Amino acid sequence: MNQDALLNWFNKNQRALAWRMNPSPWSILLSEILLQQTQMERGIEYHQRLFERFPTPSSMAESEVDEVLFLWQGAGYYSRARRLHALSQIVETDYEGVLPSTYDELLALPGIGPYTAAAVASIAFNHPVACVDGNVRRVMARQTNKENPSVKDVQVFADLNLVREHPGDWNQAMMELGALICRPRNPLCDVCPVHESCKGTLRANELPQPKKQKKKRVELRCVVKIDSHGRPELIQRPNSGLFAGLWGPQIEDDINTKGLEYLGSIRHVLSHRTMTVQVWKDTCKQGIDPNNVALSTLDRRILTLAGVFLDVPSE
Repeated sequence: MNQDALLNWFNKNQRALAWRMNPSPWSILLSEILLQQTQMERGIEYHQRLFERFPTPSSMAESEVDEVLFLWQGAGYYSRARRLHALSQIVETDYEGVLPSTYDELLALPGIGPYTAAAVASIAFNHPVACVDGNVRRVMARQTNKENPSVKDVQVFADLNLVREHPGDWNQAMMELGALICRPRNPLCDVCPVHESCKGTLRANELPQPKKQKKKRVELRCVVKIDSHGRPELIQRPNSGLFAGLWGPQIEDDINTKGLEYLGSIRHVLSHRTMTVQVWKDTCKQGIDPNNVALSTLDRRILTLAGVFLDVPSE
């Protein structure tokens, strides 16, 4: 692989992202955690929202986890927000509010796996460690013409090709190549800066073979209880399990709905399950303002179906 060609391409074509334009270790960490399970466009929006409120680990450590969840709502995978808050508190107490710089120290923090530790260590602190994510795996599969490369295969490839003098730029260049040129479908092989070394060009769309995942199907019921002012009765969910710590109406697999008004059903798709929620409407004596608590996207959709006014509409 022509390392100089790829770095030159990256320097000319990299996207002007907030954490690149005004980089700080905390901003970079926040972006990496957000982008683990969030598309880039939404990641940019949530990064701005969170970074404006929490510009340092200390500012997040001093807040309540509910405030982090409130700003995170809609981004999905809410356990990331809870672990990020826990991480900020550890950084505050154990590192005097300064994010540690080494791969091993970062890896020991809540919510940080090998990829995130490598990304932050290399991009924020210039440590020579190679990143492996879905983009890098795709580039590797096509460069080597492998259909199903193992995790070890991809890591070996990344380690061998790492430009140790510029690890942060190199890791970002590899990931940017996968995102903009070596795309999952219809890759732009004719403008690829490392086209000459690619052994899988003729069947790039077939590489790597997709991983087969079966989604669990879940049937649930929900009763939205609304008071005379149009405010719903909401409960805060436990700190573990699906939508942990978020607020919403009661959702279960078996609820008595006899005599209640049926509103319809909502199909909600998550990474490993497809949820179908049947929704009914009832009354209650006193609800709460749903705009003051953290709600999941599913709960927002349910409340919207029930006619509850939300400042930010459901998606």
